[in-house]
Amino acid sequence: MFLDRNIEKKIECYLNDFPVIVLTGVRQCGKTTLARHVRPDWKYFDLEKGSDFDFITADFDLFFNQYDESVIIDEAQISPQVFRELRGVVDNERGKKGRFILTGSSSPELKKQISESLAGRVAVIEVGTMKLNERYRKDVSGIYEILTRASVSDHLRLLQKMTDPVCTQDVLMHFFEGGYPELVVNSDKDFRLEWFEQYFDSYIQRDMKALFPGLQSENYRRFVRMLSGLSGTTINRSQIGRALSVSEGAIRNYLDIAEGTYVWRNIPSLESTVSKSVVKMGRGYVRDSGLMHYLQQINNIDRVLSHAGTGYAFEGFVTEEIIQGLNSVSLSRWGCNYYRTRGGREVDLVLTSPDAAMIPVEIKFGTSTKRNEIKPLAAFIEQENLDYGILINNSNRLALLAHNIIQIPAGYL
Repeated sequence: MFLDRNIEKKIECYLNDFPVIVLTGVRQCGKTTLARHVRPDWKYFDLEKGSDFDFITADFDLFFNQYDESVIIDEAQISPQVFRELRGVVDNERGKKGRFILTGSSSPELKKQISESLAGRVAVIEVGTMKLNERYRKDVSGIYEILTRASVSDHLRLLQKMTDPVCTQDVLMHFFEGGYPELVVNSDKDFRLEWFEQYFDSYIQRDMKALFPGLQSENYRRFVRMLSGLSGTTINRSQIGRALSVSEGAIRNYLDIAEGTYVWRNIPSLESTVSKSVVKMGRGYVRDSGLMHYLQQINNIDRVLSHAGTGYAFEGFVTEEIIQGLNSVSLSRWGCNYYRTRGGREVDLVLTSPDAAMIPVEIKFGTSTKRNEIKPLAAFIEQENLDYGILINNSNRLALLAHNIIQIPAGYL
């Protein structure tokens, strides 16, 4: 069963502008299904399938003479030569657009080949696990069109007019279960646990060994499990290194690997600010909240609600929802940062639009927010001379908490 994805319109847009597009993302996020859905009549080849691999790589000239357009090549990173050969194929008819869709899970070789062989000829689109609205078969929230299309002076007025949110109960269920498409379709508890167990073992034993042969896989396994408990918090590499009895350099390398394979998202600190006391330590989170809960052995919704780290984890979940929402409607990249001062004042997320307008976002797990809890947000708005800020929580209504702070329930994301 195919569930519509927000990113489809962006794929269509890029197919009109580029000869090649590459869909990247974590394994099992739905890249292949999405590619075959948007172009069901295109010829499909999977480089993980031995016969397809041999057919393409035995004689590239012969293959591309037969299939010089309307082709999907899955797991393209397995053969780096594909990218080099594609360059000549594309350049032979440079004006032709929408000829190839490639998919690939992250690897250093994939990024290298895209930048070296296909620069200027390719658009890269990141596919995440399923977003809240996709799970419940709703259109992408109007909040993202407002933020990307309307003028800043109109944002507050338009945000207050949004309708049709996902209910809080469904928000919490998506927060607990995550967005891997196979688990969205089949959310049986026993299947979910078995699926995550197989998935994580495959990630460590297959993907990591193939991509990073020298990696100490057991140390990296322990690192990822520890990292899951740090979602939404600032990351102190030296502390993690001491806990795992490995060097800070190894932890830096592990963080790069986790981020590069789309398991972890790093949110850097905001340094372009009036304040001189900014903490330059970033924060991050496991990108799929279902995987995070599995790694922490949180196996039911009651444990989610009572767990001490749920507030931090929810901040990561909301941040990922916002980033994916913006990526689905905007062709330009938005800046996403975390702000904290040495005095302890912080803002969970600071969005920066392509034209450099800042929108600070505070995230709370509860259903109501006390006035003293929005003081850091209000202070940041005043400090940076901004028009307004947003507070996201699990309330059931849109509301103005102050003249320039709007409360938006998470169900509107």
